Amino acid sequence: MSAKAISEQTGKELLYKYICTSAAVQNRFHYANVTASTDWDRLIQDYPWLQTQRLVVKPDQLIKRRGKLGLIGVNLGLQEVREWVKARMLKETTVGKAKGILKNFLIEPFVAHTQKEEFYVCIYAAREGDYVLFHHEGGVDIGDVDSKALKFLVGVDEKLTEADVKQHLFAHVPEEKKEVLASFVVGLFNLYEDLYFTYLEINPLVVTKNGVYVLDMAAKIDATADYICKAKWGDLEFPPPFGREAYPEEAYIADLDAKSGASLKLTILNPRGRIWTMVAGGGASVVYSDTICDLGGVNELANYGEYSGAPSEQQTYDYAKTILSLMTREKHNDGKVLIIGGSIANFTNVAATFKGIVRAIKDYQTPLKEHEVTIFVRRGGPNYQEGLRVMGEVGKTTGIPIHVFGTETHMTAIVGMALGHRPIPNQPPTAAHTANFLLNASGSVSTPATSRTASFSETKANNDSTPAKKAKHGIPAAKATTLFSNHTKSIVWGMQTRAVQGMLDFDYICSRDEPSVAAMVYPFTGDHKQKFYWGHKEILIPVYKSMSDAMKKHPEVDVLINFASLRSAYDSSMETMQFPQIHTIAIIAEGIPEALTRKLIKTADEKGVTVIGPATVGGIKPGCFKIGNTGGMLDNILASKLYRPGSVAYVSRSGGMSNELNNIISRTTDGVFEGVAIGGDRYPGSTFMDHVLRYQDTPGVKMIVVLGEIGGCEEYKICQGVKEGRITKPVVCWCIGTCATMFSSEVQFGHAGACANQASETAVAKNQALREAGIYVPRSFDELGDLLLGCLASSVPHSSLELGLIRKPASFMTSICDERGQELIYAGMPITEVFKEEIGIGGVLGLLWFQRRLPKYACQFIEMCLMVTADHGPAVSGAHNTIVCARAGKDLISSLTSGLLTIGDRFGGALDAAAKQFSKAFDSGLIPMEFVNKMKKEGKLIMGIGHRVKSINNPDMRVQILKDFVKQNFPATPLLDYALDVEKITTSKKPNLILNVDGFIGVAFVDLLRTCGGFTREEADEYVDIGALNGIFVLGRSMGFIGHYLDQKRLKQGLYRHPWDDISYVLPEHMTM
Repeated sequence: MSAKAISEQTGKELLYKYICTSAAVQNRFHYANVTASTDWDRLIQDYPWLQTQRLVVKPDQLIKRRGKLGLIGVNLGLQEVREWVKARMLKETTVGKAKGILKNFLIEPFVAHTQKEEFYVCIYAAREGDYVLFHHEGGVDIGDVDSKALKFLVGVDEKLTEADVKQHLFAHVPEEKKEVLASFVVGLFNLYEDLYFTYLEINPLVVTKNGVYVLDMAAKIDATADYICKAKWGDLEFPPPFGREAYPEEAYIADLDAKSGASLKLTILNPRGRIWTMVAGGGASVVYSDTICDLGGVNELANYGEYSGAPSEQQTYDYAKTILSLMTREKHNDGKVLIIGGSIANFTNVAATFKGIVRAIKDYQTPLKEHEVTIFVRRGGPNYQEGLRVMGEVGKTTGIPIHVFGTETHMTAIVGMALGHRPIPNQPPTAAHTANFLLNASGSVSTPATSRTASFSETKANNDSTPAKKAKHGIPAAKATTLFSNHTKSIVWGMQTRAVQGMLDFDYICSRDEPSVAAMVYPFTGDHKQKFYWGHKEILIPVYKSMSDAMKKHPEVDVLINFASLRSAYDSSMETMQFPQIHTIAIIAEGIPEALTRKLIKTADEKGVTVIGPATVGGIKPGCFKIGNTGGMLDNILASKLYRPGSVAYVSRSGGMSNELNNIISRTTDGVFEGVAIGGDRYPGSTFMDHVLRYQDTPGVKMIVVLGEIGGCEEYKICQGVKEGRITKPVVCWCIGTCATMFSSEVQFGHAGACANQASETAVAKNQALREAGIYVPRSFDELGDLLLGCLASSVPHSSLELGLIRKPASFMTSICDERGQELIYAGMPITEVFKEEIGIGGVLGLLWFQRRLPKYACQFIEMCLMVTADHGPAVSGAHNTIVCARAGKDLISSLTSGLLTIGDRFGGALDAAAKQFSKAFDSGLIPMEFVNKMKKEGKLIMGIGHRVKSINNPDMRVQILKDFVKQNFPATPLLDYALDVEKITTSKKPNLILNVDGFIGVAFVDLLRTCGGFTREEADEYVDIGALNGIFVLGRSMGFIGHYLDQKRLKQGLYRHPWDDISYVLPEHMTM
């Protein structure tokens, strides 16, 4: 949930601390809190003004209209306050339908004033900006403030000025008070923005000659902005609505939720109730509560809650044991029922979560049987068959009655069973699953040829994307009518390999020619490639560190699927919208602050970008494209016929419920044409109406389904569209959350936007309005499928699906060479082209080592390096070892290996080390002298500097030859120049501390990689890190070692024995005597 109410004391404390205004705000921090445990003597000691001023006292428990209810004591002395509090403390009070205990009171100084000095001000958030309401008369008798107050909209990213306030809000304010009030209102608005309030009301706001007084205040905070505002907020407490107690179990689950990437919610409605729920999914949890209330169970409903977002087995265990502990504390005459329900999951591992629930059931099996608990289970999604099997087994082993159902049963059918409204089938039908092609069930080790049946080769509608039109300056760009086609290409932000693999599997069974994922972006690693399956083959998808690189290399991409966390989703989405090629962004993260979401929406509207989300699973266009985890695993894709388009398009807030809609629509109609889950936040990036109008304008769509919910007013726009004739296709709509009007106190459901702030936002009111507009509205969610069946009776015949696809993991992968075709291919270049182009050894090395054609000068440089490193005489360790082995009668391979094994930091390996040392110093900004002094201080050698024989007076001609070539042909040599400056310093100390051939090749090769234009900086650094430069020495010196081997064999040299006189025998003295 995002918008959470805070106590009046908390709101005033934030206001007094952080408001910036020239108005004199009086009575700052003059308040005292009283509870049943308050020590009055200590309170008076802490707040001495209590004895010297007249006082006001009131309960601070989120109670509206306290003045009208007689819950404010005004102009009292301290003793009178004590008596007033005593008469009400811990007493039950009725406020509307809610009954609650008064237990928290606020005492403040009484402010003597006249009615003319009272004003009303309120700021609240909306999709288009923040509204400021102001009325020149405040107080308890203000009445219908919405119709009376003047209203001014401050658009997203706009600022409120004193001139705006005076012009638009102060028509009836006395002239002498305008300056003070204007400064205060602007300061209040800035505070509201800076601290991420979503609602802030002061009534009355009193302005006297002494200054401004904030008498009564109500406020809500966007709790998702905690990571931004924590320093100013501190540890905020969010009290429960009046009429509902705060239970420690709720706090425990809230703490689990805060520490988890999953969503865990629990609200205790009636701890003595007999109907308990443990539902997966924010939308599904509301539907189950609706159904329980519709069937007469509202007074026995014990809790509302949900778990979603792939919680772990341990997290689900902790959640389940909390509920089982609560429901087994008091017995009920009729026994109790536990409904473990949920929609068809998109990505949550049902088996893993059910194992956590099973553990909890086993732990509580004795009290569950004592309390005569019956459990009803319905679930679908990844690995749900195993989850249901485990759940059924625990029922048999513990003796607890557990009735288990899968996707073959309507989602809420178990509610009717649990409440005795429908019979419990003895043997529920088993759903057919057709995704077994993922396993080699035949036992054959061969991979059969892929077979495509009619299900794959059906004629597909031509659904080419309509590109967003380029906008004229100052005019919002037009958005695409068609978001996805079977040619859509996307970039996935985040290392979401499971989601990407799911997309590729979907692509494959839809007979797409190419994968829909062109690349991934993950800023926390270097550029690399990630392995995935395309059918039974393995492919590589590039992963880029930067968005700009990905966009530049994949201009065909027009969709971004953003899996960034709630903290970085805003920045990454805003960055993406700077690239005109993107016209659709799906933002998966839940918990993005509403103020940031509204900025995203504004930018998207200006650039003609359609945003799906935040807080969404995405969307799907059968036969064409799916976003991330949408649609779940392949068995559900196939069961819901999502591999080919139908003619029913839907839009939903809930991701889990969107998958349930896939199931319902596939069973009652010819299938889904397209489905989008816009997300559960208050301000989704795109609205119901945005997508309904797209579907209206799409020829392939014959019927539109909308699953709305409590909160907001978007559904009324659909009513208006139907009445005005803009929407002519059949629309079926149902708003979930009808149970909310039956609860005595406010309940915040799983979605942040699922909360009615006024009567028109309730699900009941919206369903009635939709029905009156001529839209098809079922009597309950239970009847949605029947209504669809009646509206569109035609269906596609069920066809068998046979796939000869078996995945067999490859033993290893290669990306540099392919010998399977008519001719050998080096990194995409046929061997005939290699000779035709005369790219030489350097060019072949470029293809096989670096997977690209290198410039001609680069190929020449590589060949020169191989030449100058080929040999350096028989005295060096590698050649010496090769010679010794050859003379011992060993073969060529053994002798060569013996020589190569000597290569390391002390011999030959200085290429890599020199490249890394010099690069690090240069990149960190050290000047050559600082680098030399730093290495000396650390007692480290500078790799690539120094030679046993050569010196500044006797230069190494190999280095001179290479230097002449590099200076003449390389575009730039910044690292080489740096190394040569270092050489000037080292040779001034000792003439043989020259830049040797290893060091020269190392630094020059870095310059080559960084400046030739064929590599990104990250790629260049990666090749150095993985040892490519040492490879140059190994390859070059192998030629010399082989030469020494052949030379020794040709000279027929005998076994080598080192002479005694060249060995210094150093033995202990007592052994030499």
